[in-house]
Order: sequence, then C-alpha cells, then structure tokens
Amino acid sequence: MDVSSLFSVRDRVALVTGGSSGIGRMIATGLAAAGAKVYICARSGDKIAAAATEIARETGGSVTGIRADLSDLDGIKALAADIASRESKLHILVNNAGTLCDAPIEEYPEDGWDSVLDLNLKATFFLMQKLLPELRAAGTAVQPASVINIGSVGALRVGPRETYAYAAAKAGLHHVTKSLAKRLGPDNITVNVIAPGFFPSEMTKITSEQMHQTLIAMVPRRRVGEPEDMAGAAIFLASRAGAYITGAVIPVEGGMSI
Repeated sequence: MDVSSLFSVRDRVALVTGGSSGIGRMIATGLAAAGAKVYICARSGDKIAAAATEIARETGGSVTGIRADLSDLDGIKALAADIASRESKLHILVNNAGTLCDAPIEEYPEDGWDSVLDLNLKATFFLMQKLLPELRAAGTAVQPASVINIGSVGALRVGPRETYAYAAAKAGLHHVTKSLAKRLGPDNITVNVIAPGFFPSEMTKITSEQMHQTLIAMVPRRRVGEPEDMAGAAIFLASRAGAYITGAVIPVEGGMSI
C-alpha cells in the first residue's frame, strides 16, 4: 500500500461551481494547494477572474476562472462545452453553486422558490449530465471520477430560518445523489454529498456576537466551520482514499445535526 499517495489529487482536473467565494472557494483553494488543476466558475466575470488569480497566487497552483450562469439549461450547456473544449477528462466535479430565499411562510415568493430549486437542485443534475463524457473518460476501477454535491445540514435538521425552498432543494439533492451513485458506480464515477453546517460566507453572514454565540451553542464542537474542514472533506472524497465511498452524505458540521 502506497500511503503517501492515498490522499493525493495531484494533476487531477477539477471543476468547482460557485468557486469565487464561500465554501466553493474553500474547496477550490484546497484542491489547488494539493496539486489539482482547478477550474472555478461564477456569474460575475470580474469576480471569478479575481478569485482565480488570488487562489493561484496563494497556493502556487493552477486555477482558471470561467464566467458561467447555471440558472438555466443554456448556461449549463455553455459551461460544459467550455470545459470539454479544454479537457478530455474531468476527474472531480464539485457542485457548489447555490442561492437562498428566506421569507415568512405567508409571504414566500414563487420566483424565490423557483430560483432556489433551479440552481440548487436542477443545475446540479444537468451539469453532471452534460459532463458525463469527461467524467466517464476520467474514471478507472482503482481511481474513479468523483462528483461531490454540496448539500446542507438544513436537509438533516430543521433550522430556525424560513428557507423552505432551500431545505427542499438540499433534501432532494441528498436523495438524488444516492440514485446517481447507484447508476454511475459501474461507470467508475462516485457521487457523494458533503453536508456543511455553518461556514461564514456571503450567503450566511454572522452579523453580531450574539448571533455567533447562538450559533456555536448549537454545535457540539463549539465553533463554526473553517476552510480546512471543508477542503479536507473534499480532498478525501476526491482521492484514492475515498474511492470506495459512494452515495454517502457526509456531515461536516461539528455535530450540529445530532
């Protein structure tokens, strides 16, 4: 057994959606630092270009930013075609792009519901579908291609906020991941979920010390998530060490769902 290469993702090609900030950026930074060739995408061209430059400078790795809008099928097809024009194999796909709608039940808007389901659930499925040729080309029996869907602790427990579409989308994502894992296992592709707890990001901001204390009181580890927590879980699933894991939902939330 070559333990030195067990957790290696060196020279593997990765795409991280929503990679300019938050959890996506944490994962992209970890993969780049570990030697993967990383593509990141987001809606803002300026923002994704700046993020790619910053991550590459920080890690010394290969990071390329691509402007992409995954809110509809045309944008999904365009991103998949862009990746296919650059790479014949895609070893790692991290479906992280997402959005949130928080509103009282009496006022919850239809357009908010639809936008959350479209990006958090529909886009994840169809981007993977369009990238299947590159994923299949990358996977082997020993080292499969790895699809990592970013779910949520919100699909494991009911939180205090009224984020109905988000909870529905993430719960659906957890379950469809299992369906995909069963179908794609024979193709040497693993499909798993990382279900984060609270990680500071643009979508989940800590606005006061009281809010911080309330949050960590719900977490047995008594802290919020850190970049290394998220990067470590993704590297594990994408490496040889995670090759026999598929259809799993891995909570990275400090015990918040217990």
